[in-house]
Amino acid sequence: MPRKEGVATPEETGSKSARTRERILDAAAHVLSRKGYAGTRLSDVADQAEIQAPAIYYYFPSRDDLIEEVMWSGIAHMREHMTRVLAELPPDADPLDRIDAAVEAHLRYSLEISDYTTASIRNAGQVPESIAIRYAAEASRYGDMWRKLLQDADNAGLLRSGLDPMAARMMVLGALNWAGEWWNPRRGSLDTVVRTAQSLVRHGLGAEHGGADVGVAGSARRPRRRPA
Repeated sequence: MPRKEGVATPEETGSKSARTRERILDAAAHVLSRKGYAGTRLSDVADQAEIQAPAIYYYFPSRDDLIEEVMWSGIAHMREHMTRVLAELPPDADPLDRIDAAVEAHLRYSLEISDYTTASIRNAGQVPESIAIRYAAEASRYGDMWRKLLQDADNAGLLRSGLDPMAARMMVLGALNWAGEWWNPRRGSLDTVVRTAQSLVRHGLGAEHGGADVGVAGSARRPRRRPA
């Protein structure tokens, strides 16, 4: 079965119906993350969930309704995970250290923890607008978290001069999301991927003073620039 992620409401948790609905969503996330929007068939979802295909319609009116729920869950749970990770950092954590933590949280959640997030990232540009609307609204909230991370680093004088925060944010997220297309645990550990990504992001964003990149608390600062 695919990696697990809670989707039932508190009132439903523990009921047979809720468990079946969750199993269908888990199966759909697994299939969608591997076959894409066009290749996801309800028969494949049913086989993965070990139920009869017609039973899916008891919980979801259509294939697109099922996929919409998976897409939204993927980005919503990623945002919740990121919120928890950042909240656990010390209040005085250096802005670039917070970005390091965000890079790791994004990669581990999308590559190791959640089929939902892998499915939503891979299919964001494939699903029709009717499905994308709900996903896009949640993705915008997630993007706002990254916007604040870069803005805080910029305000602290830690970003390179001349760097466009919006372009930097989109490029960082694009690179992190693309990892799902090429990374395979047989080709190397996720720990190595995380460390490599953190180094590239930190040294790509970090300001330079006297030829050395700045990426630790207490380093030289420069005046804050325009908002991201």
